[in-house]
Amino acid sequence: MKIAIDINRLQREIDTLSLITEAVPPVVTRVLFSESDLRGRAFVKKLCREVGLVLREDAVGNIFARWEGANKKLPAVATGSHIDAIPNAGKYDGVVGVLGAIEAMRALKNSGFQPQRSIELIIFTAEEPTRFGLGCLGSRLLGGVLPPKKAASLRDRDGKNLDYWRQRGGAKGKLDSVRLPKNCHAAFVELHIEQGPILEREKISIGIVEKIAAPSTLRLQLTGVGGHAGATLMPGRRDALLAGAEIALAVENIVTTSGSRDTVGTTGIFKIEPGAVNSVPCQAYLEIDLRDTNLISRDASLRRIEFEAKRICSRRKIGLKLERLNQDPPAICDATLVRTISDVCLAQKISCRKMISRAYHDSLFMAQVCPTTMIFIPCYKGYSHRPDEFSSPAQIEKGVRVLAETLAKLSGI
Repeated sequence: MKIAIDINRLQREIDTLSLITEAVPPVVTRVLFSESDLRGRAFVKKLCREVGLVLREDAVGNIFARWEGANKKLPAVATGSHIDAIPNAGKYDGVVGVLGAIEAMRALKNSGFQPQRSIELIIFTAEEPTRFGLGCLGSRLLGGVLPPKKAASLRDRDGKNLDYWRQRGGAKGKLDSVRLPKNCHAAFVELHIEQGPILEREKISIGIVEKIAAPSTLRLQLTGVGGHAGATLMPGRRDALLAGAEIALAVENIVTTSGSRDTVGTTGIFKIEPGAVNSVPCQAYLEIDLRDTNLISRDASLRRIEFEAKRICSRRKIGLKLERLNQDPPAICDATLVRTISDVCLAQKISCRKMISRAYHDSLFMAQVCPTTMIFIPCYKGYSHRPDEFSSPAQIEKGVRVLAETLAKLSGI
């Protein structure tokens, strides 16, 4: 069986999807159930229909596109990723795993391959945390990690809840219907750009993920006392921005002294009110992203950040509302799947190495459902979540070819 990937067609599709954006290209922005996200979803569903895949959509908007196998009683093999994009993003994050999977199935069909197990593409809802501050919304619900009641209570910065956005997006049904039964899929394999520099630096074509880092997110609302910048003297000030700045610096100190080289912390959102040059900031809003491959050091850092935030705000007489949005465990990828992909690379004479994913993905939560791993391809200088994110057609072609061969092995029985 000869599998031929049409990389020119795939690159055209990647380029076309990148033009469906809320920003001016080459910037890509597609926030959950925005107009651009809905047009992007329509574009992907059109491609799936052209390939002959059977579509369905669940109550949170996860899209499933299935190539029915000869034995419908067997659990399907799944692949997929996401197409939503944070503000000021690039065109490859998530997209390679969706459009690449469609091309992999096209190539398998064109080769005459007939799967015994069904092959199912999943396009996950809101992998990015842009709308609600919580990443992997769709896969959290699929994996049973996020209770439906908590999902229903999520609100964006304008106070609009998930039901409001589900209605706009055309997602119907009850949220408790989203969760997948354990082992309803035989395996899940996600193709993705590395979002790191290792593969490019080592001139290796494929990364095979053995472990996915444990993420957690904190949301902090700081309330001080505003006042005129000239008339409010320094000794009596209760400046919310300065408390927030101390907390951000404390995050940096805590993660660099955690004892684990993999601990990383980012104060990715920092907003103040009223935002006038001649007014003392009365409110500060922070969101802190904390990750580690080691759960013990991650949780210890989380506790230290919370302690320091309370101490700083108490000393500065600043009100603090602190919320843990998530505190997820790491995922250990399936060893058999890792070996299968390694064997495919060996047979194709494609260089590969095993590695850790320090970014988290929908695979982190699909690991709660079935055996899971990821296929990484190199990206330029490890850049991601920025407009100059790039992976070459040659690199993408190898990744899609490895994915196609892997799907064939897993679905052929």
